[in-house]
Amino acid sequence: TVARVSDLPRPHLRLPRPRLESECADHGAPFARGVVGAVVEPGLVDAVTAPATVKRPGRLLAVRFAVAVPLTVGISAAMFAVASLSPFDPLAAYLGGRYQFATESQREAMRAAYDTEMPWYQAWWQWVGGLVHGDLGWSSTQSQPVTTVLAERMPFTLALSGAALLSATVVAILLGCVAGMRRGGVLDRVCTGLSVTLAAVPPFVVSLVLVVVFSVGLRWLPVSGAAPPGADYTLAGVVQHAILPWIALTVSMVPWLLLTTRAAVADSVDSDAVRGARARGVHGWALLRGHVAPVSVLPTLALLGTRLPELIAGAAIVETVFGWPGMAAVLVDSAAALDFPLLAALTVGAAAAVLAGSALSDAAAVAIDPRIGMVA
Repeated sequence: TVARVSDLPRPHLRLPRPRLESECADHGAPFARGVVGAVVEPGLVDAVTAPATVKRPGRLLAVRFAVAVPLTVGISAAMFAVASLSPFDPLAAYLGGRYQFATESQREAMRAAYDTEMPWYQAWWQWVGGLVHGDLGWSSTQSQPVTTVLAERMPFTLALSGAALLSATVVAILLGCVAGMRRGGVLDRVCTGLSVTLAAVPPFVVSLVLVVVFSVGLRWLPVSGAAPPGADYTLAGVVQHAILPWIALTVSMVPWLLLTTRAAVADSVDSDAVRGARARGVHGWALLRGHVAPVSVLPTLALLGTRLPELIAGAAIVETVFGWPGMAAVLVDSAAALDFPLLAALTVGAAAAVLAGSALSDAAAVAIDPRIGMVA
């Protein structure tokens, strides 16, 4: 008799389960290893060989501050050493047109009065000692204490640079997001072409074009200064005189910010997360705000921190062209006349601003995206 297949007994197969052994890596990250392979805890990528990372923005800022202090001290010493090699005679800046008619004894008396023959390391140590006690020294070119010079001129530079940086960031992020979401469109081509063109134009050329068009040709805006000749500073006058420098500095910063934002948005649009959001019916502003912008803003933040030197240099050029009463004019005078106290304060301040901007941009990236672990 032939039995039917359905009447035959069904075999019961029992496969052995892999034996898991809880182990611990050298750095304390738990994982389980079985017979087949290792099952690593989620979130640990190359746990054994990965360098130590900093997950908290506060700890990152503390480490960066500890590194910035000796670096700033070294920058100040290097500034004094390099400035001492300058071929310019500081007496030429002090005496002006009287330098050609001054006798040798008068020049020697001037050198002794201003300590121009002091070795650079001695001048640096004297400046550091005064800095510890809150004394930045005396500016020989401005005939004022350095603190007074900074208090009078620094607000103009900070206001102009801050306003230009804020406006450039807003314009670049808005246009970059729209251009990146619509790659190949008319707006994308126009923004990319203008950004590449303006990135190749120096800030002083942009400033001169604005002066020729709006001040000389149309006579809509004043050409230089922050107030009419002989008048006191007023809020309305300062704002009116600041329009052209603000536009020139903003235009010089928009291109690289816009191109970076546009590239980041274009890359995030092709990601699996955005494709999944579109498959769920998320489009338009909701897609940009909830899925594209949070990821795309990180490269822009990193670029803002690393491009602060360009902002400082561009602000100095723009201030010189428009006669803005900021730090640009005194920076040039202090460098030509070897005004060590003022030159040191400006150089160390610029270095500290660059280091602080880089650290703050990295800390903001860590705070925004928890997946990032910045190597301090």
